[in-house]
Amino acid sequence: MKRHLTVLLALLTGLLVVQAPVHAAPLADDAAATAAARQVLSPTPYMGWNTYYALGGDPTEAEIRSTADFLVSSGLRDTGYEYVWIDGNWAATTPRSSAGDLVPNPDQFPNGLKPLVDYIHSKGLKAGIYTDAGPYVPGKCGLGSHGYYQRDANQFAAWEFDAVKVDYLCGIAADLDPKTVYTEFAKALRNNASRRPMLFNLCNPVTSPDWGDYPEEQQSTHSWSYAPEIAQSWRTYTDVGFVGEIKFKDVLRNYDANARHPEVAGPGHFNDPDYLGPELGMSDEEFRTQMSLWSVAAAPLVIGSDVRELSETSLGILQDRDVLAINQDTAGVQAVRVGPAGTTETWVKRLADGDRAVLLLNRGDSAATLTTSARSVGLTGKRFTLEDVWTDRVTESAGTISAAVPAHGAALFRVGRAAGRPGVPHVVAGLPQVTDVGGDAVPAGVAPVAAGGDKAQVEVTVRNDGARPVFAPRVELSVPDGWTARPAGRAPELLTPGRSVALAFKVTLPADAAPGSAALTATTSYAVAGKGRLEQRTAAALVVAPVAPDGDVVLSHHDWISATSGWMSPTVDRSVGGWTPISMLGQEYPTGLGVASLRRSLLPRRPVHPADDDRRHRRRGTRRRSGRRHFGLPGDR
Repeated sequence: MKRHLTVLLALLTGLLVVQAPVHAAPLADDAAATAAARQVLSPTPYMGWNTYYALGGDPTEAEIRSTADFLVSSGLRDTGYEYVWIDGNWAATTPRSSAGDLVPNPDQFPNGLKPLVDYIHSKGLKAGIYTDAGPYVPGKCGLGSHGYYQRDANQFAAWEFDAVKVDYLCGIAADLDPKTVYTEFAKALRNNASRRPMLFNLCNPVTSPDWGDYPEEQQSTHSWSYAPEIAQSWRTYTDVGFVGEIKFKDVLRNYDANARHPEVAGPGHFNDPDYLGPELGMSDEEFRTQMSLWSVAAAPLVIGSDVRELSETSLGILQDRDVLAINQDTAGVQAVRVGPAGTTETWVKRLADGDRAVLLLNRGDSAATLTTSARSVGLTGKRFTLEDVWTDRVTESAGTISAAVPAHGAALFRVGRAAGRPGVPHVVAGLPQVTDVGGDAVPAGVAPVAAGGDKAQVEVTVRNDGARPVFAPRVELSVPDGWTARPAGRAPELLTPGRSVALAFKVTLPADAAPGSAALTATTSYAVAGKGRLEQRTAAALVVAPVAPDGDVVLSHHDWISATSGWMSPTVDRSVGGWTPISMLGQEYPTGLGVASLRRSLLPRRPVHPADDDRRHRRRGTRRRSGRRHFGLPGDR
């Protein structure tokens, strides 16, 4: 506990000293593995794209070439996404030649891998490849390098790859010790025959109980104890999702696991919580939160989605230069939490110039105003500049750092000491918050739900955290067509520093209000001396429930508001994933909700070699999971 407290204080006060990595000449003994991490192959977190979540188990040369082209044409390359990483299942059904060399699958890579690497390089990009630290075990994993470490390292270097991801599916199947085999692999990479520098991503995803009952030293949560000495990055938890699916709840789970040991991260070596997942199951707000979390965590930014199909919104989130600047900060410090864990949290990252990146995280299902202080994040003084990193809005605070944060959202500020003439006061325009529906109070942290004909109270709280007053605060609330919104009460003419006011509205839904998510938009304006009248716009959602059915209706055939499952998504009238009928205790049911059990598997979560007929499921993003039971909730009892 004393050690962790010391690290936390150092991070907050800016006294943490990170020893700069140094270059080392090739070594022939075990010291080579230790020196591997000290090659400065990526002083800041590396960035790129990986085939796994988007393309599944059988990426092709054509797909990878097309993606490399898009990384260039979209501007992603120029904002730092330079690694094009070929993940698992690239090798032939029989992965080695009679001479022992790895062989690419000719159906996927008819020209082999070297011409593809050359093409990637011709685009100003870098190339990454995948293998496993264990021996190839048919039916358990698709490729293994155990017994061939130096041969494979030499071959990757001869193909001119720039990075190697080393998995552990074969390793856990063979019951190997990850520290031992990963150290040996690091030595082989370091001593490759071409002396080619190759970034080493240590990827042990084994966790208990997700994977079964394994000793701590074999799990991903133990990699921090040895990986910083041998790798440029190391996975800190199991996969963040499935092929074609990354959910917000799993993003939070992986972030929390990744946050356990910030003290081991630094320039050239970083904790790795897995990949970014825009449009793989998260809303834009949720993905913006993931991007914020990964940035303050100094995590590698590797896109898991098919970038060729992303919206302009997702591409804008990925390329926001102010957010990337926080991730790429040269100090390489990983954020720590200030205060307790909970539904709302504050995370702070010390930046190289002494500023702080402050993240206010709302894990809950309703909007909330989150607050911390400059003192709490390690800054002293009387005036502070707050740059909202996502909106570029710059304001000045007297010491309070606050924001109205939507459900599953995060506010990200760059905070530093202010100088010169006073700036625009930091005014927080709250999101419209439903506090009462039909006379019943809405509990904090709960997403509000209304129905046609209901009356609701909506409040917008405006607070002044600056050192100067603001005048005549006003709020206008916009609601869907057919709804009504009437102000309840009068706004003050002056809002002094440190004060707030809640402006309420009475909202009435029509009897035929359409079910779904309805937007409530608040336009908040106020006057600042010498600046005129300023305006902020915020929005939140009110869920309108569907009309209750008449008579007897099978549960699975009634519209639902939301649904979650232990993994993947609930499926109507089929087992989770949709592959088989719902069955319980040997009896099949024609209707019901297919959900995943909470029983944990003793087998790997990821797919076996693509030679089987399972590859068509993986390409659709609905791959099978070995060892998982698919339970259903019958709906016609």
